[in-house]
Amino acid sequence: MTGMDARAREPADGIALPMLARNVTHFMRLLRDAGFGLSPAHAVDALEALRHVEIGQRDEVRAALAALTLSGPDQRPLFDAAFDLFWRDPDWEGKLRALLLPRVDAGAPPPRRSNRLADALAARTPEAPPRPQPPAAEERIAIPLTFSAQERLAQRDFETLDAEEWRALQHLIRTRRAHLGLQRTRRLRAATHGTHADLRASAKLAVRQHGEWLRWKYRQHAERKLPIVLLLDISGSMSQYSRAVLYFCHALMQSRERMHVFLFGTRLTNVTRALRERDPDDAVRLITEQVRDWAGGTRIGTALAEFNRHWARRTLSGRATVLLVTDGIDLEDIDLLDAEMARLARFAHRIVWLNPLLRYAGFSPQARGMQAILPHVDALRAAHNLDSLLQLETLLAHATDRTTDHPTDHIKADRQRQKRPSWK
Repeated sequence: MTGMDARAREPADGIALPMLARNVTHFMRLLRDAGFGLSPAHAVDALEALRHVEIGQRDEVRAALAALTLSGPDQRPLFDAAFDLFWRDPDWEGKLRALLLPRVDAGAPPPRRSNRLADALAARTPEAPPRPQPPAAEERIAIPLTFSAQERLAQRDFETLDAEEWRALQHLIRTRRAHLGLQRTRRLRAATHGTHADLRASAKLAVRQHGEWLRWKYRQHAERKLPIVLLLDISGSMSQYSRAVLYFCHALMQSRERMHVFLFGTRLTNVTRALRERDPDDAVRLITEQVRDWAGGTRIGTALAEFNRHWARRTLSGRATVLLVTDGIDLEDIDLLDAEMARLARFAHRIVWLNPLLRYAGFSPQARGMQAILPHVDALRAAHNLDSLLQLETLLAHATDRTTDHPTDHIKADRQRQKRPSWK
């Protein structure tokens, strides 16, 4: 195995660490970049565990490292692939790159690609140094932009990304952990300090300390995450944006957010369970197999009617916020859409409409479907790039306040005035 030969104890590049220790550290970093929840302490524990096994026995080394790094059975295939590629061949980087290329052997189906290992390799590959530019004929003072590549990518429209930029965007979303708003509850939990003294816990502590009342115990109000319900349009005009929102929702689900996700085109589909997969590529693959109307037509009113009838009472409890992601283009029963939006507004604590068409500066909701949705929403935001999705964290962090903060308040006010009965 690489790094386990007779030269393992020789220092390299002036570093005092043995070659084996350096290889184990690099292997742990690779697993961490691939999505494993590892810390630098795991590398120290791995080196200590390898002292108690036979280094020449490949199976013993694999079992020792697996016992330290694996936290669930779903991580085993990814660990085995990383272990075989890292410790088998010096050209392990080329092997990892080859995972992106499907192969057919003797008519058998190609193996599943490990995109998480490919992303980890891409993150660890150093960039080529820039070439020196020839001196200009005239000396000019130029102030270049300070935006990094990730910031530029976060500002790009989802519809303009190519395949390589999509992979980079997915890796950027995957490595981010969002934390949304918390709701204060009436329940009390143990705390190190506060205003509510816990006499029973303090007395028990005094008994354990031989009657000496040395320290007080306190309790404070517990906080819980606010529930979120996502209604995502997957029609043909929303296909690229829907896929990006799904990856963003997967990151929220991995952050243990209380979230339910429904997709609708011509029918309504609950995909919450599929998004609980650890690998986002596997989650999206399961969703595409489950949903039959992807990139098809749009029946917003019918989908909302089905949601209100079968799912609203089960998911919209506890001051839930509804995220409606659609462009609002619906040519069918507009009266049904208006009635179901009014019913949804009675169930939900707040409705936030995410519309990709807001990327245009002169956007005005002129379509009948948009005008039917607008009076019943509490906020209207854009959803065309990663920056617009990340701004939801600030919006949802104050989910306890029901306010109207979208740029078309005057249109909504006009619609509401038209609905008021005339008493003259």
